[in-house]
Amino acid sequence: MRLLPLRVSALAAALLLSVGPLSAQPAPAQVEPMPDAEQLEPEPVAPTPRDPLEIYADLNLFGEIFDRIRAEYVDPPDEQELVRAAIQGMLTSLDPHSGYLPPADADDLRQDTSGEFGGLGIEVTMEEGIIKVVSPIDDTPAAKAGIMANDLIVELDGAQVQGLTLDEAVGKMRGPIGTDIHVTVVREGVDKPLEFDLTRAIIAMRAVRYSMEGDVAVVRLSRFSEQAFVGIEKAIKDIFAERDGVAPTGIILDLRNNPGGLVDQSVYVADAFLKQGAIVMTRGRLPEESARYDAQPDVLDAQIADVPLVVLINGGSASASEIVAGALQDHKRATLVGTRSFGKGSVQSIISLGPDGAMRLTTARYYTPNNRSIQALGITPDIEILQVVPEEFQGRDEIIGEAGLAGHITIEGQAETTVGSSVYVPADNAEDAQLQYAIRLIEGLETNDAYPPKAE
Repeated sequence: MRLLPLRVSALAAALLLSVGPLSAQPAPAQVEPMPDAEQLEPEPVAPTPRDPLEIYADLNLFGEIFDRIRAEYVDPPDEQELVRAAIQGMLTSLDPHSGYLPPADADDLRQDTSGEFGGLGIEVTMEEGIIKVVSPIDDTPAAKAGIMANDLIVELDGAQVQGLTLDEAVGKMRGPIGTDIHVTVVREGVDKPLEFDLTRAIIAMRAVRYSMEGDVAVVRLSRFSEQAFVGIEKAIKDIFAERDGVAPTGIILDLRNNPGGLVDQSVYVADAFLKQGAIVMTRGRLPEESARYDAQPDVLDAQIADVPLVVLINGGSASASEIVAGALQDHKRATLVGTRSFGKGSVQSIISLGPDGAMRLTTARYYTPNNRSIQALGITPDIEILQVVPEEFQGRDEIIGEAGLAGHITIEGQAETTVGSSVYVPADNAEDAQLQYAIRLIEGLETNDAYPPKAE
């Protein structure tokens, strides 16, 4: 059993709206100005504009303090770091998801949202200080060279990996595309270590995996990177191919502990299961930040239109996961099973600052098709199912979510979550109470008024 790590850092938990093209994937949704915006929340009252002279006086104060630090601090400070720290403080004072990204962090974010990086194509874990290969990814340098599952990586470029953290070892294996690395592995049953000379290539991180539980397809979506929709599309195609064109009895879309990602990918994924209607509406301070994204009929949603759908959520399902879950729940396309979601109902724009990195700025709130804001509230599942939490994790398996973050955005008159929601998911599917309940629900071994969902 394991407690899956919940990445609620601003990098991963943010629902991102990239400045510039959102995705190379052709958009299946139309975007139009959001109607009836007045039915949502009232516009916040703008503060009385300050006199420009007062603003300039504050900037002069900043400059005076900056100069005194440079001149009198006990050790000569790094002026660039001072300015970046001031920028970071200014942005983080707004809300938990706004912030400054130095160049290295901006590069990491681009990799995280694109789902691609320069590397070897090895999924690894750490056991007793040794890096163990979980599996090589098909058609990557590692797979082509013959690295196999359960191989132990002991050296990288002649340096031992023992003593490194998993992140440090992964960082050494990643690098610029076209660069070389020497990898030494130990394989069970082979007397001598095996040596591999590999050239880094573009690696696409797998966002979607699927498995069959009898006649029920379980589709796990781990992140909303640019690989999300294409992963869902491929998984459904493979499921039908594996079954000689016969539809599964039902589909379980697992969004538990999915921290979110790109807003366009949440629209594409929801549209895969919907043929019409709103998916999400955004409302910001500027007119261009307010929009409505609609589903359109296509071959994919027609193929699975009659296949029952259950969506699994928990306290780690945030932002883009909540867009998908909320849209499918509002349209009565899916029954939601699990525990309350994280409650992140805001959109962040990533604004490039060129060689100085990027800034992440909250620019809009989003709403489900029924005009629900889930900010600091979360999405309540149609059927709440709690996991059997091992004793060693009890008391540590729940998080309050967005409402527990200092400085979170509040909505006047809207209730907020005050109790925790579990993020625990057993490693063994047989012990996964939420998954097993969903399977029994689809197979007809469990009954509940919420399944199948009934259109009003």
